[in-house]
Amino acid sequence: MSTSTTASVSTHILDTSIGRPAEGVAIQLAARSGRGADWQALGGSATDADGRCKDLPALPEGTTHVRLDFAVEAYFEEQSANKQADAQQDAPANRDSGAVFFPEVAITFAVKPGEHYHVPLLLNPFGYSVYRGS
Repeated sequence: MSTSTTASVSTHILDTSIGRPAEGVAIQLAARSGRGADWQALGGSATDADGRCKDLPALPEGTTHVRLDFAVEAYFEEQSANKQADAQQDAPANRDSGAVFFPEVAITFAVKPGEHYHVPLLLNPFGYSVYRGS
């Protein structure tokens, strides 16, 4: 939760290839206190059955930049094994020799104290988009 001196972050993932939340995706959170500062790993969590990650660590005071690292490779490998993605899209999930095209997604954004940042990830085997939600 944000305070007047800190920001807060939440996220969720929708797998647009099957029209469902992406469950079980590991997410790591890092922060830094300026453009030239080193990244500080804060910890992480994983998405729940609704694709939400509700328990990301709090940001330290002075945070100006945040990075969310989504480990999507294991998720898509599991989906491919279950054949859900192949049945739902025109291009088969194994089009590129069975490899996951984007094994991880890293999103970096600027924050200001007192603000909450919800960053949804719209994901499919061959692309993704992200935006500031509410």
